[in-house]
Amino acid sequence: MTQDSDKTTHFGFTDVPESEKAGRVQGVFTSVASKYDVMNDAMSFGIHRIWKDAMMDWLAPRAGQRLLDVAGGTGDISFRFLDRAGRGHSTVLDLTESMLVEGRKRAEAASMADSLDWVVGDAMKLPFADNTFDVYTISFGIRNVTRPQEALNEAFRVLKPGGRLMVLEFSQIPNDLMQWAYDLYSFNIIPKMGQMIAGDADSYQYLVESIRKFPDQETFLSMVRDAGFENVKYRNLTMGVACLHSGWKL
Repeated sequence: MTQDSDKTTHFGFTDVPESEKAGRVQGVFTSVASKYDVMNDAMSFGIHRIWKDAMMDWLAPRAGQRLLDVAGGTGDISFRFLDRAGRGHSTVLDLTESMLVEGRKRAEAASMADSLDWVVGDAMKLPFADNTFDVYTISFGIRNVTRPQEALNEAFRVLKPGGRLMVLEFSQIPNDLMQWAYDLYSFNIIPKMGQMIAGDADSYQYLVESIRKFPDQETFLSMVRDAGFENVKYRNLTMGVACLHSGWKL
């Protein structure tokens, strides 16, 4: 057995071989794809929409830009980007084909069809040439990547000089009492919602656990710098429940 094959990573609170994580993540999102958007609204009381709008506010899309939306799922970020840019193009890339199938069913996908591509692919090995995109986004997806640093390195590679990285992810709340309350809600309520709405408590148990395993804001910011990005910053949303990270390929 090689040294690489001995490496493990986390799948929620469980340690698994790195070679198994992508398949397990695919299993989670294949299971929940048809109820993914409904569950997002239920779990966050609709606040995820405000977070995604805040992402677009900070990004300020411009006409003619090309977006790569990694772990783009059912298209939320791409639809917002194209609506704000007025004229542009978005490629939605996701590891799980069933998520893309659900995205194509949405009304926005039909009205924006000429400006959208849907691609099955891996964030750690993007099927695109260097210096292709103006903007790279990943929303609530990088914590599911086996090696997040490799995904950030790939983001840097495919962005054009002057291109922008934006990462929206759940984060660590810098208030112990609020973190306690959030944990109480997450571990006790969200898996039950998953069972009631999506018929799958285990997948939502994983999603809750994966949030707790994600690095804190400063640690992740240093990973963005290590990928080569400059002028890197972050903004806490809802007191740190979620966080936006931004960097530029200069």
